[in-house]
Amino acid sequence: MTSQDGATAQAWKALGGADELAGRVAYRGPSGLEGPLPVRELARATVGVCALAAAELAAVRAGGTALDADPVVVDEGAVATAFVSERHLRVDGRAPVSFAPLSGFWRAADGWVRTHANYPHHEAALLRALGVHATPEAVRGALARLGAVEAQERVYGEGGLAVAVAPPYGEPQPLVEWTPGDLREPVAGKAGLPASGVRVLDLTRVIAGPVATRTLGVLGADVLRIDAPGLPESDDAHADTGFGKRSALLDLARPEDRAVLEGLLDGADVVVTGYRPGALERYGLGGPELLERRPWLVVAELCAWGRRGPWAGRRGFDSLVQAGYGIAARCAGEDGVPGVLPAQALDHGTGYLVAAGVLRALAGGTGGLLRYSLAGTASWLVREVPGYEAGPWLREAKSGYGALRHAASPFGEWERGPSRWGSDRAVWLGR
Repeated sequence: MTSQDGATAQAWKALGGADELAGRVAYRGPSGLEGPLPVRELARATVGVCALAAAELAAVRAGGTALDADPVVVDEGAVATAFVSERHLRVDGRAPVSFAPLSGFWRAADGWVRTHANYPHHEAALLRALGVHATPEAVRGALARLGAVEAQERVYGEGGLAVAVAPPYGEPQPLVEWTPGDLREPVAGKAGLPASGVRVLDLTRVIAGPVATRTLGVLGADVLRIDAPGLPESDDAHADTGFGKRSALLDLARPEDRAVLEGLLDGADVVVTGYRPGALERYGLGGPELLERRPWLVVAELCAWGRRGPWAGRRGFDSLVQAGYGIAARCAGEDGVPGVLPAQALDHGTGYLVAAGVLRALAGGTGGLLRYSLAGTASWLVREVPGYEAGPWLREAKSGYGALRHAASPFGEWERGPSRWGSDRAVWLGR
């Protein structure tokens, strides 16, 4: 079991938590998220701060303060399994389809391109941009004749999703941004689960946002997901992330459906959104607009590329951010083919950070706006999350071979270094 974890302290500080609480998170057990970047450390830290935020809210709702939060212990095996939950899902014994045949890495004339064509409308846009039929061979041939950036822009121009694999890391992005709103009345709820009685309006899709809201659901919140009827969700994706919530359809272009949504907003405590910047603003559902009318709300906004830079308004998914942010190049194999993280860690990690931020805001008793992005989590992963370093467990010792730098024993220090091979007398030492 470990405690005082560096990544946990970083994430907790970014969420505005008290420094003295970060050490109350401990970890135990094995993890299966190893790779060239510290994904294991990111994964357990995001779950750890979410667990700590839940403990903080429980303490406040029990009449105490945040500093009364109980210590929490996180099982790393559970974290590793949850971070690849879509791989473990079985629907009537059938494994889900994670990536469609036209989603993946493709060699371009001057590099590599990552496409995402899991949804029919994205596949149609990809094929339209390339002018080919829906076969991997046709897509491969078309992309091989284009430069990577040219392909990226051509596909985006048609409303599809493709990103040139970038070798350098992208520009830094914040892990979380918090703008406090008005004080809010405490939420009434049954004793037991930390978020009991909290009403969460879920306007998210795919993985990161739904992970956040299914986490709030397991902690007791009443989560209602709303989707547009003209934008169907993948059944497999929703089967994985739809736990702990209910799902309904509303067409915001219809006045009667918009009135229903306004009524839901009046009764909500939390709104979580997961669309690119600008997508919900045209309906007056951007974070600032929501808080202007209902300043008691806790609003958490999630997007792919962040709200800074030329890609701020673009659509994106975890796999595309890995490609465009430099992670896919960092994970490339010896053959130069781009690689991926051992999990869709940007999605899952951001989801737990969103849930943690919501829980902290509820504990603090204020509304306000939280903003996250997959690129912000990527920026944290590649720049700040402390990975394994051998330094603290290396020692210097004298030996028959001269000065040695060596790995310490987990059980203490040796009394002597190694003598030269075969140089000692074959006798016992005196007792």
